[in-house]
Amino acid sequence: MSAKIFIDGQAGTTGLGIAQRLGVMPGIALVALDEARRKDAAARREAMAQADLTVLCLPDDAAREAVALAPEGTRILDASSAHRTAAGWVYGFPELGPVYVQNIAQGRLVSNPGCYATSAIALLNPLIEAGLLPPDHDVTINAVSGYSGGGKALIAAHEAEGGPALEAYALGLAHKHVPEIMLRSGLTRRPIFTPSVGHFAQGMLVCIPLFLDRLPGTPEGHELMEAYRERYEGAENILVHPGIWSGALRPDALRGTDRLEIFVCANAAYDHAVLVARLDNLGKGASGAAVQNIKLMLGDAVDA
Repeated sequence: MSAKIFIDGQAGTTGLGIAQRLGVMPGIALVALDEARRKDAAARREAMAQADLTVLCLPDDAAREAVALAPEGTRILDASSAHRTAAGWVYGFPELGPVYVQNIAQGRLVSNPGCYATSAIALLNPLIEAGLLPPDHDVTINAVSGYSGGGKALIAAHEAEGGPALEAYALGLAHKHVPEIMLRSGLTRRPIFTPSVGHFAQGMLVCIPLFLDRLPGTPEGHELMEAYRERYEGAENILVHPGIWSGALRPDALRGTDRLEIFVCANAAYDHAVLVARLDNLGKGASGAAVQNIKLMLGDAVDA
C-alpha cells in the first residue's frame, strides 16, 4: 500500500519541487486538492486526516495556522522557517548525526532546514564539535543565492529583461536564518550574516573566512578538512572535496541536484582560510532536503 502525502502549498516553488520528486518515487501517493479548494480550511483538514504525512510549504504565519488546524496526531514536515527553533520540533538535518536520523524517523513534528542555514551549519558544526572553532568565535558568513528562492516578486524582477546582476540584502543584520544557524551549529556569539541574490535561477555559495592564527592551536587547512571528512563520511548528499581548493567556484554548478559540496580554501603563509559550501537552493536547500526527511519519516512505508 502506498504512503499518502498531502502537500499544503503545493503550488509554490518548494511544493512543486517536492511533488515532482515524489511523483517518480514508488510507494508514494499524493493527496491532492483541486484549485477551488486548496485554501478551504475544512478541505485541508480532511486531506491532512487522510494522509500519512502532511508537508507544509507555506509562509510562516500560514504554517503556524496549518499546525493549529491539523487533526490531533498528524505527522507534519514544515518547510517554512516557522518552527526551526521551536520547542517540540525535530530539526530535519540527518547529517548532524545518528541522533538526528533517529529523531527524524520517529518524529511527529519535523522542521526542514533553511537553505542558507543548511550551508552554514554544515560548515560550522563539525569544527565546533571537534574543538577547532570556539563557539564564541567572531564569525562572518557571506552568501549568494539564486533568485528562485525569493518569492514571486523577486523571480519576476529577475526574469524581466534587465534584472539586477547582484543585490545584497538583509543589511539590517537581522536575517531570520541567524537564530537557526546559531542553535544548530553550536555558535554562542551571533555571527554577521550578509546574504545576496545573483542573476541566476538556482544555486548557492556560502563562504566563512577564518584567521587560523586566531583559533586554538592555529590549525592548518588539512585539519579542518579532516573534521569534515570524519563527520560526513558515507553521507548520502554531502561531499567533502579532497585537497585545499584554490580554483574558481560557480554557485549554480549543482543546479538540479540534491547534493551539498564542501571546500576548504587555505593559505598557510598567511594563516588564512575560507570555508565554502555549495548547493542548489531548491535542492538540498529546500525540496531535496524535504524528500530526504520524508523518506526517513515514512521508513518502510516507502519503497525507495
